[in-house]
Amino acid sequence: MSGFNSIALKTIWIKECTRFLRIWVQTLVPPAITMTLYFIIFGSIVGSRIGEMGGRPYMEFIVPGLIMMSVITNSYSNVASSFFSAKFQRNIEEMLVAPVSTAVIIAGYVGGGVARALVVAVIVTLVSFLFVDNVQLHHGVILVLTVILTSTLFSLAGLINAVYAKTFDDISIVPTFVLTPLTYLGGVFFSINLLPGIWQTIAQANPIVYMVNAFRYGFLGISDVHVGVAMGVIVLFNLAFFVIAYQLLQRGVGIRS
Repeated sequence: MSGFNSIALKTIWIKECTRFLRIWVQTLVPPAITMTLYFIIFGSIVGSRIGEMGGRPYMEFIVPGLIMMSVITNSYSNVASSFFSAKFQRNIEEMLVAPVSTAVIIAGYVGGGVARALVVAVIVTLVSFLFVDNVQLHHGVILVLTVILTSTLFSLAGLINAVYAKTFDDISIVPTFVLTPLTYLGGVFFSINLLPGIWQTIAQANPIVYMVNAFRYGFLGISDVHVGVAMGVIVLFNLAFFVIAYQLLQRGVGIRS
């Protein structure tokens, strides 16, 4: 990478991080409150009736899923809102005509989404310690790789959504009608092994199942799917989304009129 592109990448990344840190009350506090409610309702109240899931106390079982849920929503929303704002204000056009590679622009925005997701993941993890006493990491490398790859994937997805969005309302369509159903059906609150045969097969078509289970393996050492397969699926989705985002920016889709 040339010195100019390195400076550009650093500038975009710092701008993105400064953006969500400046409005931390809107970006970092809500996930902590929301996840606290999930722990109270699903963990303490519902979990006390369920007992165990996957051989672990239910409260402990849902910790990785709730962290991953916060990673997905925050990485996605950060890039979708930021990139669309830049497009709406015509700032992105200045980047496209500048001698900065498309990959650097993507990396800068995605880096901001990943940074916010990691900060939120740490916050939610700290919140979980208020409800779970015995959280031990089983495989730290898998855990870190999963959270970074997942936040990268949904940052790319947010960018793609922002490219096609024509109004601010458009960037809320995918989270409402796609991300939310996939997340709730992605094994956050239950093991897919509890599903009947046909529904297990359908659940395996949900990419979030692989992310949640890979992350749960890093935390607890249990997973409903093979960890190697899960990591492979996440990597393939990352590559596919990067290619799509790169082609869209190269062609100026939704930007050049």
